[in-house]
Amino acid sequence: MSDMRVKTCVLGAVSTNCYLVYNEGTKKAVIVDPADNAQFILNKCNELGITPEAILLTHGHFDHIMAAEDVRRSFHIKIYASETEDAMLSDSGLNLSGGWAGKQTSFHADVLLKDGDELELIGFRWKVIETPGHTTGSVCYYVPEEEVVFSGDTLFCESYGRTDLPTGSSSQMVSSLLDKVFALPDDTMAYPGHGDTTTIGYEKKNNPIAFYR
Repeated sequence: MSDMRVKTCVLGAVSTNCYLVYNEGTKKAVIVDPADNAQFILNKCNELGITPEAILLTHGHFDHIMAAEDVRRSFHIKIYASETEDAMLSDSGLNLSGGWAGKQTSFHADVLLKDGDELELIGFRWKVIETPGHTTGSVCYYVPEEEVVFSGDTLFCESYGRTDLPTGSSSQMVSSLLDKVFALPDDTMAYPGHGDTTTIGYEKKNNPIAFYR
């Protein structure tokens, strides 16, 4: 049985999925998209007895990043994000925190990623897949040995992220999903930025973007 565990925390005004991904054997963890409630995350980590070692951001919109700096300081860990997305993280206008969240946030990631990078974190291998469309620097994090992908706002269950916000592109979204995300094995479990989990095989048959082929 795998040692990977995924705890889903639904946080914030737009019900963002923050994932506490941890190794049951070592209790070391990665936080994917810390959303907007650092204290909740700290309390949940204490409750689970886990120690975060990194923050992975799928993209730079406010609802996925508002708690990132507080969590980074609390655990003295690094933030990972696409090198293309760092401009959005550091601009409260682009990340929409000023207008939508009511509290501006801007910061730089500690580790900048590009397509194909592989990370060794908490005993698992994470592959970075660039998936522009929702934002120009959106990425998915694929853990092949565990058959899971954290898809952010690129892929939802029977849907996909909007493309009408700053740096979004509908044509890039179609390419990212059809050429990259749907190329993953059918049994891959997808953990999206909002809503329910799904599988790649299910989405290839039921996601509206599949009919663009």
